Amino acid sequence: MTLDTLPKGAHAVISQVVARMVDDPIATRLGELGFIPGAPVEIVATGPVGHDPIAVRLGSTCFALRRGEASRITLKHDL
Repeated sequence: MTLDTLPKGAHAVISQVVARMVDDPIATRLGELGFIPGAPVEIVATGPVGHDPIAVRLGSTCFALRRGEASRITLKHDL
């Protein structure tokens, strides 16, 4: 399962952030923001049209991610 497929209100734990190329800047930035293996996440809200972007809670911070960015984050399991 990837973060972009997690339903609103659901909780999960990050397994990994997938780099789609060598030195992938988006995957690197997601890691710098704290999207790292073992971190718990929650989908807080989705956009009105096509459900893009999605609001993701990571710790006490909310981030707006495009679905393409969220699709790089794989999840272990629900909490």
